[in-house]
Amino acid sequence: MVQRKKREDALPFDEWLLHELTVAFFDARKGKRDTVDEFRFEINWEKNLIQLRDDILNGVYKPSRGIAFITRRPVIREIFAAPFRDRVVHHFLFNMVADWWDVRLIRDSYSCRKGKGTLDGIKRLEHHIRAASCNYTKKAYVIKLDIQGYFMSLSRQKLYERIKYGLRRQFHDQPATRNLMEYVWREVIFDDPVSGAKRRGKISDWDMLPKNKSLFNQPPGQGIVIGNLSSQLLSNVYLDQLDKFIRFQLGYKHYGRYVDDFYIVVPEEEYAQAKKDVGIIEWFLKSHLGLVLHPRKRYMQEVHKGVEFLGAVIYPNHKVPSKRFVRNFYEAANLVSAGRKDVDSIVSYLGHSKHLNGKKLAARVFASQGWEYKF
Repeated sequence: MVQRKKREDALPFDEWLLHELTVAFFDARKGKRDTVDEFRFEINWEKNLIQLRDDILNGVYKPSRGIAFITRRPVIREIFAAPFRDRVVHHFLFNMVADWWDVRLIRDSYSCRKGKGTLDGIKRLEHHIRAASCNYTKKAYVIKLDIQGYFMSLSRQKLYERIKYGLRRQFHDQPATRNLMEYVWREVIFDDPVSGAKRRGKISDWDMLPKNKSLFNQPPGQGIVIGNLSSQLLSNVYLDQLDKFIRFQLGYKHYGRYVDDFYIVVPEEEYAQAKKDVGIIEWFLKSHLGLVLHPRKRYMQEVHKGVEFLGAVIYPNHKVPSKRFVRNFYEAANLVSAGRKDVDSIVSYLGHSKHLNGKKLAARVFASQGWEYKF
């Protein structure tokens, strides 16, 4: 395994960059070694990395055209699959800045972070509910909110300004690295993935997708692709501003966020004020971040009734899989049986269900396909 170099002055700058791109290459190929695009790059990977290094140093690197397609699980959405060469660049960018940002993000930001994820998000929500309700001995309420068309609504200029904010602090004493990182981030953020993209599937697949959920319908300079590692990092970096506003300026300590879904848990005596503060949150999103709360995805209820979050429903004494999770689990099993998906596609559902009192669900899903499942 190739290890990263901590400082640019450990090697000549061009050698340092090649080393970091090599690390990114080995990261990017994990889980992608059965793809044609990855295979073509790997045949001459050293030569290809040198060419990529030279393109970056000479200021001629440009993202290549990807493939656009529609996926229906867990919800219908548009995906742009980047070429493997660009995935290497995304991993390079992530490796360079993610750790610096991670220690500055709040504890309860769960997406695309080491040691976190959906299970951590579920456990933390359960923790906040128990804390606000004094272990369910008092009334407490949850307010769940969602940002409408988050990835499609992002201003690329605002994103870039936020990234530069971090780069100029992280690399304040490494001007060569800072300048290079600003250049590569600029190319990635301001790239127009729609121009020249190849669509996989039928054009009619897009008919089922609301227009505000497709990059093909966004004005110039707005929206980023869903799925890229760089996009996942950008979503955390950008909404860190919202996290800190709610957590520190509004003072809600029982708060958490996964991508664009977030919640606030409050004891009964704070509920009336929290409902009023939804308007302040809405103002902050629009005036500072250029984003809008989803008008129909606003849930406010007593926690005893069960709180759905990240594929789980949390009740006072137990957690169960949500209806959407159950539906997607069955769908994944059907696709495996039909030979349209690899068996690995249901591994995450198995792991998730074991943490949600879902062993009987897993047994039912397996039985529906004639498979044996042992508890």
